Amino acid sequence: MSDSETVLLVGGGGREHAIARALTADPACDLYACASNRNPGIASLAARFETIAETAAADVVDYATDVDADLAVIGPESALEAGVADALDEAGVYTFGPNADAARIETDKAFQREFMDSASIPGCPDFAVFEDTAAACEYIDAYDGDLAVKPAGLTGGKGVKVIGDQVSPEEAKTYLREHDYDRVVLEERLVGEEFTVQAFVANGDVRPTPAIQDHKRAYEGDEGPNTGGMGSYSDAAPELPFMTAQDYADAVEILEATVEALPEYKGVLYGQFMLTADGPKVVEFNARFGDPEAMNTLPVLDTSLLDVLTAARDGASLPQLAFAGQATVCKYAVPDGYPTDPDSGAKIAVDEDSVDAAAAGSDGDALLFYASVDERSDGLYTTTSRSFAVVGIADSIAVAEQRAEDALAAAGDGLRVRHDVGKPELLQRRIDHMADLRGE
Repeated sequence: MSDSETVLLVGGGGREHAIARALTADPACDLYACASNRNPGIASLAARFETIAETAAADVVDYATDVDADLAVIGPESALEAGVADALDEAGVYTFGPNADAARIETDKAFQREFMDSASIPGCPDFAVFEDTAAACEYIDAYDGDLAVKPAGLTGGKGVKVIGDQVSPEEAKTYLREHDYDRVVLEERLVGEEFTVQAFVANGDVRPTPAIQDHKRAYEGDEGPNTGGMGSYSDAAPELPFMTAQDYADAVEILEATVEALPEYKGVLYGQFMLTADGPKVVEFNARFGDPEAMNTLPVLDTSLLDVLTAARDGASLPQLAFAGQATVCKYAVPDGYPTDPDSGAKIAVDEDSVDAAAAGSDGDALLFYASVDERSDGLYTTTSRSFAVVGIADSIAVAEQRAEDALAAAGDGLRVRHDVGKPELLQRRIDHMADLRGE
């Protein structure tokens, strides 16, 4: 590796702030960034930040050429779908992110399931793909059991409706008729506990990271509509409290089988799993870091992220990953009304001193990650998505949760939080749920 590497980061959310922080921890990284919103956390770490739409491939390439980027990292799935990785690679800028065709494992849920079926990837649920709404409704009527209803394309984590949990069969059919999607995937409802395992992938190597549980529901007690994720946690061990080491190993094996069937894949492969009574099943794959999951993973990654990227670019084996062996709890502050009717364009205040105070304790740390806020000359403003996240880091989930909760004093008026993420009561409910499913 040369003395320094010029890295272009595409994206302006909390995930990308976490990536920027991890990259710039290595003094050999010279970071440049671009996004449609000006993220103050990323801007403070980058040598230069340009306001460029993440999906504007030609403009991103022009910027990469202007700064003479050695490599690039793509944060959001929308940019992958738009072919930004393809355009950068074609311009000679190695991009840690799959091309648009490989990214279909996330951006096209019908392709995802058909690929899993044809490649005999373990953990695939029963499914059917429909282009005709009437036929899909007939399938719902005839199916013996509950179904997950998934539009085939990207929906920002908010398009899936689960019969028997969120909607009735009649409500599911009404949902399909009202939206009239081009294609929809209907698959068996998986019952258990969801978790995520993300892996760095390049040159045929798969380097997994610790398991994480995200909380999609908007309100405490797992109530309300799905969101992009209100918070998440990881444990000091690779697995979560409701999992066994074998459950984690089985999930990693699914990721490895997927990469074996996609040998040219590069970037992050994110497996969203349901731990059922019969082991892990695949809810979905994503072709990039999760948000909020990146904010759990990267702060405890002891291996240089820059070393991972340069090894990928140079065709070398990816380094074995080392982690701090600490738990993390991430909690998001979101605009009032999120996700159904977010208060966009509202001026907000974020008290960074509160996060510093939470981090000052000897029994843990706390970090602030800006997400979908827009920094203007007169301050910070909300967008239609999540505003910022705090992450507590400690030797146990309980202490990490307290550090995160302390740091939430940073949230001013006009923002809402799910305070129960990482709380002992919610964790115990997960553990009891899995014990019941397994008959323990």
